[in-house]
Amino acid sequence: MTASRREFFSSAAGSLFFAGLAEPQQGPSAKQWDLSWVKKITGKHKVVLDVPEVDSAFGVWRANFWVQQYSEVLGVPPKDSSSVLVMRHNGIVLAMNQNFWDQYGIAKAKSATHPITEKPTNRNPALLSSKNPEDELPPMFDDWALDKFIARGGIALGCSLALDVCSNTIAAKDKIAAEAARKKAESFLLPGVVIVPSGVFAVIRAQEAGCAYVRAS
Repeated sequence: MTASRREFFSSAAGSLFFAGLAEPQQGPSAKQWDLSWVKKITGKHKVVLDVPEVDSAFGVWRANFWVQQYSEVLGVPPKDSSSVLVMRHNGIVLAMNQNFWDQYGIAKAKSATHPITEKPTNRNPALLSSKNPEDELPPMFDDWALDKFIARGGIALGCSLALDVCSNTIAAKDKIAAEAARKKAESFLLPGVVIVPSGVFAVIRAQEAGCAYVRAS
């Protein structure tokens, strides 16, 4: 093995990446993965939206507005459109509630910006609401929030490997064991988000189920 390759495998980034692949025991075992979401991809029009970055939650918004545009432009009833949202890599934090963002300084760490004002925000941009004055969101965008997307039957998936990175953040700050940190990370997930083995797995599986692919952030 060359010196450069040895340096890579001993680096922090390399160690973190391969630890995530070699130690799946931090997440659910293979027989526990919930794959029932695949059967919910029933629309005539199917799209999987790949969201690896926070990007002001535009990836989440795009999972909503393509359905709206298909309805307005092509006359397609919303029930005939299936939208699969995959939050992976840095985008996993969009799947976490505001308590997680507040407790672990996520907005600052991810340089989150407001989708309308384009200014730095301490809010999870995927959960903004006009009902909260602090969010500064026009009512017309309320229905594009992640919780509303899920409530309408949208399929929201979170990468297990990316969630392990959130677990590491929790473990370091709270000084708790990895298993306890993983459970705590899962407790911050928005209700309805399904954890999958990896975001890449979910994107591939959704395409096999007939979804067109969109890089959404």
